[in-house]
Amino acid sequence: MGVKIVHEIRDPIHVFVRLDDNERKVLDSRPFQRLRHIHQLALTYLVYPGASHKRFEHSLGVMELASRVFDVVTHPDNITDKFRPLFKKEIKSESDRGYWRKALRIAALCHDLGHLPFSHAAEEDLLPPDWDHEKLTCEIIHSKEMREIWDNMTGGGVRPEHIEKLAVGPKKAKGDFSDWEEILAEIIVGDAFGVDRMDYLLRDSHHTGVPYGIFDHHRLIDTLRILPVSPSSETDNPSRELALGVEEGGLKSAEALMLARYFMYSQVYFHNVRRIYDIHLMDFLKKSLDGGVFSTEVEQHLNLTDNEITASLRKAAFDKNAPGYDHARLIVQHKHFKKVYSRNSKDTKINRNSGKVRVDALQQEFGKEYCRHDFHQGENGTL
Repeated sequence: MGVKIVHEIRDPIHVFVRLDDNERKVLDSRPFQRLRHIHQLALTYLVYPGASHKRFEHSLGVMELASRVFDVVTHPDNITDKFRPLFKKEIKSESDRGYWRKALRIAALCHDLGHLPFSHAAEEDLLPPDWDHEKLTCEIIHSKEMREIWDNMTGGGVRPEHIEKLAVGPKKAKGDFSDWEEILAEIIVGDAFGVDRMDYLLRDSHHTGVPYGIFDHHRLIDTLRILPVSPSSETDNPSRELALGVEEGGLKSAEALMLARYFMYSQVYFHNVRRIYDIHLMDFLKKSLDGGVFSTEVEQHLNLTDNEITASLRKAAFDKNAPGYDHARLIVQHKHFKKVYSRNSKDTKINRNSGKVRVDALQQEFGKEYCRHDFHQGENGTL
């Protein structure tokens, strides 16, 4: 029996995700296996019981979609006149194409390595200034543990700086980006057609049991192209001439993607009970973590998952003397704060900060510990 060089993983969204031996080494690494224990949607499973999926399978899905997009946009029949000179400059041989395809898949696989326990739930307030999960991802990519994998890949290694750039994009990575690197990074983290977004919408919709995140991603990917940037387009790089776009035949699928994102945010991600659980969790972590913040040291980061936080949370919920007892109890016993006010257009005509006015009054009446103000841009603020 021959040695197996293609590894297949069953997936509820993409049916099969296939990996080669190099990608399997990344999958088997300690940083990637940690993602088996990081919930994709934090405590959302307390509202939608099926939402217990993890960053592990999401990262596999992003890798699968990234290579599908790469194969479509670099197919000879799909290379536009504007894109052709750049393509010929970067892809001089099949070996060049193989290298960048490998780098893109590896970057997609690694794009979430830096996520904290419970993902985004408490990142903004529980990391030191100038730190976020993307910066932690970059630190892990350049760690000795992962460099050994990059240097010893069969068929030639992949440069970690390329993995970093493609995994987190120009807003977060160090160094200057070439036009080619910007386009490849956009495949993963792009605001419009990034496959990170595609996978989480499809996957989150599936696991929460709602239909809002479904769109025809097969048709959308088949119609993606590298197209000239419109003069009126807003980009982070004003001199940029090319970007990931869609042919006319994929416009309806692109519209469906935008609508899926809107409905998933309004119905799931901004669900008021889901949001208050994030706030209770953040309050608990501020009390229970050493110094009230997560460590940015790679080894400590890799040793901390949802499991340790959940155990600490449950223990604290039944010990009145434990740090964060009040917040842990609210989560474990499902005694979360209730919504008392949603901002509306009539109120905001009188006072744009109508939510803040009410929360100040409530806190003055009942105490700050019994009221929280939650505001998110583009949606109704809630109390």
